[in-house]
Amino acid sequence: MKRALALTPADRDFFHRFDNFVFSNPFSEQRAQLLDTLVPSMSTAALQKDRHALSAVVARRLEAFDRDQPSRLTDFSGEDRQLVEAAHLYLTYHRFLDDLDRLLERQLESDTSVELWFAEDVYACMGQRGFSDDAIARYLSFFYQLRRAFHFIDRSLPGDSPSMRRLRLSLWDNTFTHDMHNFNQCLWNRMEDFSTLLIGETGTGKGSAAMAIGRSSYIPYAPARRCFAENFTKTFIAINLSQFPETLIESELFGHRKGAFTGAIQDHKGVFERCSAHGALFLDEIGEVSAPVQIKLLQVLQERTFSSLGSHAPNRFKGRVIGATNRSLAELRAAGRFRDDLFYRLCSDVIIVPPLRIRLQERPGELEQLVSILVERMLGEPSPTLTDQAVSALERDLPKPYTWPGNVRELEQAVRQILLTGRFHASPGKHVSTPDDDFLAAVQAGTLSADELVSRYCALLHRRYPTYVDVAKRTGLDRRTVRKHLSPLGS
Repeated sequence: MKRALALTPADRDFFHRFDNFVFSNPFSEQRAQLLDTLVPSMSTAALQKDRHALSAVVARRLEAFDRDQPSRLTDFSGEDRQLVEAAHLYLTYHRFLDDLDRLLERQLESDTSVELWFAEDVYACMGQRGFSDDAIARYLSFFYQLRRAFHFIDRSLPGDSPSMRRLRLSLWDNTFTHDMHNFNQCLWNRMEDFSTLLIGETGTGKGSAAMAIGRSSYIPYAPARRCFAENFTKTFIAINLSQFPETLIESELFGHRKGAFTGAIQDHKGVFERCSAHGALFLDEIGEVSAPVQIKLLQVLQERTFSSLGSHAPNRFKGRVIGATNRSLAELRAAGRFRDDLFYRLCSDVIIVPPLRIRLQERPGELEQLVSILVERMLGEPSPTLTDQAVSALERDLPKPYTWPGNVRELEQAVRQILLTGRFHASPGKHVSTPDDDFLAAVQAGTLSADELVSRYCALLHRRYPTYVDVAKRTGLDRRTVRKHLSPLGS
């Protein structure tokens, strides 16, 4: 006989807040605030360090419904069922978190999709609670996607400056949308329809940002094979369009058939044909391509079809497109060198990858953090001694002020130079935009929120006038309001 269970008002209030926490962006301030309300007796830092603490709190609340036998989703109805389902999803995810991490590490070392040794345990755990086999397979894929996304967004794009925190927040939203309830219900297998445009100077890490998105796509679990349909290391393809002459770009993008042109001695698959249905194609320096190529790219984005050179047979593209440029698309569009219709097809989401000089202006301590990470990557293990030596050399040898025209890529070579020679010799004479230029460009591009607009305008004035009172007079804002806007920027 089916049991009829219901949450108490107190439990319903708790699980409402917990549901919002589960489906919130892990890089958002909102998540930290929600965490504080769920376990007020523990600090946020303590909860983040002990990932099992919140699970224990949630499990204790659910135990009240397991007196005679394990409660099932079908024992609840309406909103209560949705809230209990979210709780069980969270508990299951955290129960198998170590297994998911080990799977991720093994997949990085393998060319094929690794068998899930813990799949039967997941099915048993969730089946006991009333999840169907189809639902378990989908949520297992969702769990793996969540873990990959957090891994690549958190580790590939380090830095504690406000601009880097915003970047990680944007990349997570780009992967799961701003409302993960919507993603979970109806968008999880529709994300290929949403193209992305990354904007940033050379060397800022646009490739790392694109890879974080491309390696975090939803990949279905195949129960018959006991593995995921594909290895995520095969789902991301990158191509720098500025590296190819005009005569070869179309072939590299769309492929060609034997005899299509002089020198085409065999069939060649382009990147659109090689891209997985569960993957992403990264088109770097997309602002460099000619008008005819732009038209063909537009067709792929609109109709999801393309033809190889020398063939009229249509091929279907099922992946996701990520474009990137270090050029001002506003200027290229105004000059008629970049099509408006292609821009509008690409700009489902426009993400700014911040330059190093802005990051260091916001948080000077980020330099040591980045040097430490770069040294560890070079050596395969941390070295506080070499990190201190590199930072000391930079502080000694850097011109004041130095704007890092090559961004993080230049910093990496600077560390290598210091490890080899003991000194850093900055490249002279190259002009880069100033923070004021960056602000004006962001205003022109229309990428700032109202709060960011006020904050960065206050920062611009504060660089010219020494006190909060001066800035307050020129903006008409209260001095305390000015201070609030300047504090996150480190101004």
